[in-house]
Amino acid sequence: MEIHFSSLALVSVVVLHLGLSAESIPVYQATTTGPVGAGDDNVILNPRFEDGLNNWSGKGCKIELHKSMEDGKVFPQSGMFFASATNRTENWNGIEQDITGRVQRKVAYQVTAVVRIYVDNDTSAGVQITLWLQEPDFREQYISIASSQVTNKDWVQLQGEFLLNETPSRLVIYLEGPSPGTDILVNSLVVKRAEKIPASARPFSKNATFGGNIIENSYLDDGTTGWFPLGNCALSVGTGSPHVLPPMARDSLGTYESLSGRYIMVTNRSDSWMGPAQMITDKLKLYLTYQVSAWVRIGPGATSPQIVNVALGVDGQWINGGEVEFNDDNWHEIGGSFRIEKQPSNVMVYVQGPASGVDLMVSGLQIFPVNRQVRFKYLKKQTDKIRKRDIILKFSRSESSNTVGNSVKVRQIKNSFPLGSCVTRTSMDNEKFVKFLVKSFNWAVFENELKWSWTEPQEGKFNYRDADELLDLCKSYNIEVRGHCIFWEMEYTIQSWVRSLNASGLMTAVQNRLTGLLTRYKGQFRHYDVNNEMLHGSFYLDRLGKDIRANMFKTSHELDPYATLFVNDYHIEDGSDIRSTPEKYIQQILDLQKQGAPVGGIGIQGHIDVPVGPIICSALDKLGTLGIPIWFTELDVSCPNEFVRADDLEVVLREAFAHPAVEGVILWGFWELYMSRKNAHLVNADGKINAAGKRFLSLKKEWLSHASGHIDELGEFRFRGFHGTYNVEFVSTTEKVNMTFVVDQGESPLVVSIDL
Repeated sequence: MEIHFSSLALVSVVVLHLGLSAESIPVYQATTTGPVGAGDDNVILNPRFEDGLNNWSGKGCKIELHKSMEDGKVFPQSGMFFASATNRTENWNGIEQDITGRVQRKVAYQVTAVVRIYVDNDTSAGVQITLWLQEPDFREQYISIASSQVTNKDWVQLQGEFLLNETPSRLVIYLEGPSPGTDILVNSLVVKRAEKIPASARPFSKNATFGGNIIENSYLDDGTTGWFPLGNCALSVGTGSPHVLPPMARDSLGTYESLSGRYIMVTNRSDSWMGPAQMITDKLKLYLTYQVSAWVRIGPGATSPQIVNVALGVDGQWINGGEVEFNDDNWHEIGGSFRIEKQPSNVMVYVQGPASGVDLMVSGLQIFPVNRQVRFKYLKKQTDKIRKRDIILKFSRSESSNTVGNSVKVRQIKNSFPLGSCVTRTSMDNEKFVKFLVKSFNWAVFENELKWSWTEPQEGKFNYRDADELLDLCKSYNIEVRGHCIFWEMEYTIQSWVRSLNASGLMTAVQNRLTGLLTRYKGQFRHYDVNNEMLHGSFYLDRLGKDIRANMFKTSHELDPYATLFVNDYHIEDGSDIRSTPEKYIQQILDLQKQGAPVGGIGIQGHIDVPVGPIICSALDKLGTLGIPIWFTELDVSCPNEFVRADDLEVVLREAFAHPAVEGVILWGFWELYMSRKNAHLVNADGKINAAGKRFLSLKKEWLSHASGHIDELGEFRFRGFHGTYNVEFVSTTEKVNMTFVVDQGESPLVVSIDL
């Protein structure tokens, strides 16, 4: 499927060969921060157009060579020449080069392009580097490498990576994106081998005081000392705020410490960003996870719901420390988190949000580093309660010989808790990827191959081949599969032919999509995300009315009653998005149920940064009141430092595994360059398992139970173990017997009778 944009100005595209080796956990970066010069290992021929337009061609358009344009107003950023892609009539038209035979399989490449557009007005446009490949069986793929908004004012550098698992019969790299009539300019395209740098070290913070509040005069014992008004507002101290810590802070700190009941009153607010502030630069330590917590309230005068946000200004950049939305005059808990990974010059924390003229009240603001190990001890106890069961192995034999005193060894073969991963059709061609998938996961979900834009990119032209092949792979290894997704409410994700339909045509297309997909795969997908991200998008709702969402659920159930039907959305669990709070998610689900929608599962995507256990748990507790199974459906955590990434991943996995309402976790991939988020992988591009991957495997090992001992005088052997499949070995002086049994969920002890 071609991706359509508009005319481009291509400055420089760089494809950097990442030298992968067997050394321990290599990390790669380009040799320069700007456009890279030509070298012997350059994949691109004639990279700076010194040889005119040789080796370059236009993809559906004309290309021209220039020293300058627009009467000397546009010059190359480097070198003497640049090229333009002109006379573009389609979004996908642009400049291209065939690089067939010059790229190796299973080798990571870095692509860098410096681009600008040439257009009469001062507009901006999206520019994308795309790789087109044709496989030996004539299957085509389009791989998006990098994209950015560019203008006609400056050259912009794009950079991305790709990895090929198969050797294609043809391979072409090109630029596309802006609407027809906009030209593309190209300055250079270069390939350089990237320099290998040492693996990231485990961060260590000296003298970290976990749980210690870094906010000065938080309880306002000394008036407003330590605080200053941000903007022309006024600060004073009032009384009457809650005397207890906000629940999420209390759960992290493990204390019921009383607050003073005093609060900061902010008046004379003439803009939404005005509020109380403190400088905290010298109080922060790098790589520690800081939790944010406070009570907030607004004064009278608001005519609509108001947002209150704890924000951090870090050297001029804004960081969200948590936000909440409400329209009453009650006190509300605000919670969030952040982490600083580079030494800042100035860090200011401030509370902001309500409209101008609306008073703001803040009580007991807490910012403290989280002690994750203390939380983990608590979670392990919770895990033992809900994920384990007492087991009694009852041995008997028909012969007269006694089993008392004979030895027993029990080893758990697999835990039955669903742990899965996102997969793609192209990742199937990497045998190491498949090996890790099969060994590590018992569930899977297709990243794109079941989406409507993939299965019917043009009206009436279907592509189920990729989904069929992925489904066959999963079946061959007994991997259960989620269906993601039948529809997607975000307009930018919807193919152009669907967007162009009128209401009647769209309703027909929706029904055809439901009938075609769910009839074809009836009984083969255990779950379906029916309409993805309904808290954030409303394409179908706006065009087809309030009943369409419930009808999608009802029709899906009629066509495939075997499948559990999910809602699925993001930022439910981290306090960073007022559009998708647990309360709003609950209300959406209740509204669907009132309309008769058979909502059978709650999907929390889990694209999370800087996770804090009690904040996640708070969301799970609230959603758990609905009595509907909760799954993390797209979990990934992103951090360049793989040890911090490992810690973050452990936080979410332990919270999920310890919560009784959670019934499964799906990772949104695990292999470098085959994940939508950068720095979220568990396995490097060369197949080396990094620190995050090792942590994941360590947790899987921890969640297997083993026991050994001797049969007692009652002919029994007792132990407590995780739910799943076990192997038991009975050993006597004359025999050795092996057998398997399954431990399912249950409150009472499981008695397993074993006849020898």
